Amino acid sequence: MTGLKKALTSKNIISGWMYFYIHFAMEVLCFFCLKKQIANADVSLLWLFPFVYDALAFVPQAVVGYINDRFPKFNAGLTGIILMVFAALSFWLGILPGRYPALIVLCAGNALTHVGGAEVTIRSSGGRLAHPAVFVAGGAFGVITGTLLSGTNLPYIAVILFLLSAVPFAVLAQKFRFPYVDSRELCKGFNYAKKGIPVSVILFVSVLVVVVRAYMGYCLPMAWKTTALHSVLLYVAMGVGKAAGGILADAYGVKKTALISAAGALPFILLGNKIMIVSLIGIMLFSMTMSITLALNVSVLKGAPGLAFGYTTTALFIGTLPIFFISVKSYLLSSIILSVFTVLSFAALAIIIGKDEKISEQHQ
Repeated sequence: MTGLKKALTSKNIISGWMYFYIHFAMEVLCFFCLKKQIANADVSLLWLFPFVYDALAFVPQAVVGYINDRFPKFNAGLTGIILMVFAALSFWLGILPGRYPALIVLCAGNALTHVGGAEVTIRSSGGRLAHPAVFVAGGAFGVITGTLLSGTNLPYIAVILFLLSAVPFAVLAQKFRFPYVDSRELCKGFNYAKKGIPVSVILFVSVLVVVVRAYMGYCLPMAWKTTALHSVLLYVAMGVGKAAGGILADAYGVKKTALISAAGALPFILLGNKIMIVSLIGIMLFSMTMSITLALNVSVLKGAPGLAFGYTTTALFIGTLPIFFISVKSYLLSSIILSVFTVLSFAALAIIIGKDEKISEQHQ
């Protein structure tokens, strides 16, 4: 338990929890707005609004991250919050002409705040994964909360004020970043990629694993998910898994955590099609590799943590593209896809992750 205790109380871990709250609040507002607008949209365009949202919120994060890496003193998180508040005001009061201009502003704010959270948590972690993992986990809780609130009579002003409550955290979290130094030292401690493998190969394989994981997420057999409570439990399992992946990697080793979670998730997911608790365990394990693929990118892009993070979000969008056009409803087909992709992901991670060092030496 010593390693786990150290992972949970590591230096500057508070930056991760601050951005957990920011990420939670921003997704509450984004999905509240998104679902409200979809509810009022023409039936033939129901798919277009979320498609544009995913494309504009996720794909530009690599570019935004690259720019933020060049100007590290810029507070991307705070700027993003301001933009998202303006977008919500526009949806509510009609400040901008039509819903799509407001959607573009909302996506820009979302992208900026995501990059800001990644840059702050990575740069304050000293090579640990728990910080960015905790930050990213907040999104899962925010997505389901915003979705559920959109079905109520809650006014826009309530979610706007809620997101504004995150402003002090966006300002304070900046203070936890290690000062900007030589780019080779910016992300010191991220040494998880296997030595001797070209940078391009590490990036390609880790991004491919993210694409596969994103697509697999929409093939999960869940015959048990029939109520709103089931949806809440699903997103809770995803959020807990994302945070746990980083914490356990810090405590017991990145390679062990990656391979055990990748292989261990499959039987629980397949056997839990009609058994909720079994499925939720599998989904939690399934979500644990998120911070590990990010750490691999940062390991070979030490001077560009924002760009490294942006690659993973672009990969997420690519992985979700098929769901807008193809629906997999067969349990057998889902099982085959999940099994094949799990084997590929396991093999890829086994190849590109370096050997676990002693935890006491890993973050010196």
